[in-house]
Amino acid sequence: MIKLRGITFRLHPLFLLLMLAAVATGYFAELLTLFVIVLIHELGHVAAARSFGWKVIRVQLLPFGGVAETEDGGRSSALQETVVALAGPLQNGWMALLALAMGGLGWWEAEWSDYFLKANLMIGAFNLLPVLPLDGGKVMQALVSRWLPYYRTLVLVSLVSLLLSLLLAAAALLGFRSSGIQLNLLMISIFLAYSNWYGYRNAPFQFMRFLMNREPVTDRLIDKGTLAQPIVIYRHRTVAEIVRLFMRDKYHLVYIMSEQGCIQAVLPEQKLLYVYFQLNRPGSAVSDIFVLE
Repeated sequence: MIKLRGITFRLHPLFLLLMLAAVATGYFAELLTLFVIVLIHELGHVAAARSFGWKVIRVQLLPFGGVAETEDGGRSSALQETVVALAGPLQNGWMALLALAMGGLGWWEAEWSDYFLKANLMIGAFNLLPVLPLDGGKVMQALVSRWLPYYRTLVLVSLVSLLLSLLLAAAALLGFRSSGIQLNLLMISIFLAYSNWYGYRNAPFQFMRFLMNREPVTDRLIDKGTLAQPIVIYRHRTVAEIVRLFMRDKYHLVYIMSEQGCIQAVLPEQKLLYVYFQLNRPGSAVSDIFVLE
């Protein structure tokens, strides 16, 4: 474990075992190259995150990739998350072009240039798969949150990622008919499936964190001026049901409607959050809390 400029870099123990195995089998240079590629990929995420003022907690290098753990304080937008996610594969893009150029100029051996090119394309392309917690999954989640309420986004993207993870595992197992079981892909798929099952079960907790960090988001939106996203609900709906309709990068005005179709009140989202957290009444109907005309 190394700490550099406030960031902890941690090498997974299995990676050390792989390095020892690589030394024994004569593939140390190839593994070291993969290590450097993954590290540069993660540093791309780190640079983009820090440019937005996010706190980077640690970078963990796994046997099959890396994870940059960040903390944005709930202030990030879908656009920022997309930029940070794509900053990793972007590093693989320029490194692949470097391999082509160095090989074309004859400055690298053709075999080495080909290996460096394929390694970058493989890592970059795999990370762009629409599966959480891969970069493509984060981009998918950011895009979906532009059209769906954030709670539905968390649930839907977790389920889609889980399904795709299981399909990857099935593809790895079915490979035994031709070239044998693809053990690396199977291990990665199992890890992704577990992560997304865990993410699906913890969607309510992730959503709670989203709500707790709404204040800086609403302050930012109102400060620059924004078009309010209306939410229209009947008076018998609970506060918990209403806040689950909140969207990530939108500010909401909640229109309370009677069963006869009359608008009885218009509430800013801050009042719903006050009832949710300060009064601790998420299960109460809005008609039981607010005076409606």
